[in-house]
Amino acid sequence: MANEVKGAVVDNRWKILEAYMKVHQYRKDALIEILHKAQELFGFLTEDVLLFIANKLDLPKSYVYGVVTFYHFFKLKPQGKHVILLCLGTACYVKGSNKIFEYMKEKYGIESGMTTSDNLISLMTARCLGACGVAPAAIVDGVLEPYFSVEKLEKRIEEWREKG
Repeated sequence: MANEVKGAVVDNRWKILEAYMKVHQYRKDALIEILHKAQELFGFLTEDVLLFIANKLDLPKSYVYGVVTFYHFFKLKPQGKHVILLCLGTACYVKGSNKIFEYMKEKYGIESGMTTSDNLISLMTARCLGACGVAPAAIVDGVLEPYFSVEKLEKRIEEWREKG
């Protein structure tokens, strides 16, 4: 959604974010909603975006960064085409999520918070997904995957690679 203005490119996402903050009257208690909107607009939260929000809401940048890093749904780096949120809570770990984690580490060289070199997969981890009865569990592209396993993961990755 960029426009040409006398040879310069204008990124309308900043205007949309500013308008969104104005709707919320630049209230500090709207920070999480504003961060969600910023991530929706930009895909992830860059340092420039965090500084912009901090300045507009008159908040310390460290406070905004603290909120972003506290909640797992905010991203500071671009995400892969597919996101796997793997539960490493006790029930899931005992039933094999540790094997899935080790597989991703050995086969693709990624750990929690990292993305494969081809940008196909981002791996995230959580301490509990609240799905202990179907352990090991993962959330793959926003959908709960019960009884997740290395075999299910391999099949899913193969399907993704075939689709391009």
